[in-house]
Amino acid sequence: MKRDVATFVSRCLICQQVKIEHQRASGLLQQLDIPVWKWDEISMDFVTGLPQTQRRHDAIWVVVDRLTKSAHFLLIRKDYSVSRLAKIFQQEIVRLHGTPSAIVSDR
Repeated sequence: MKRDVATFVSRCLICQQVKIEHQRASGLLQQLDIPVWKWDEISMDFVTGLPQTQRRHDAIWVVVDRLTKSAHFLLIRKDYSVSRLAKIFQQEIVRLHGTPSAIVSDR
């Protein structure tokens, strides 16, 4: 029945004219400029849903230099606070590479 309804709606001219969009229109993708210096611009993301380690880590924080593509893979727990993540970022990234001028993330 669900397939029949979908087929009917897809062929109905009136249904297509009054169809309401449920998502905002996405903007155009903008290409990022190539960084001038290594570790000046970074991208980061979180890999979650992993099995827990013996130290109860269940996620990986991936930090990548946009110029050289070199990366750090930091073991974390997904329940870490923002202040704890900031401390890890300071100890593991800023200590080694300095403070980046730009960070790209989807969060």
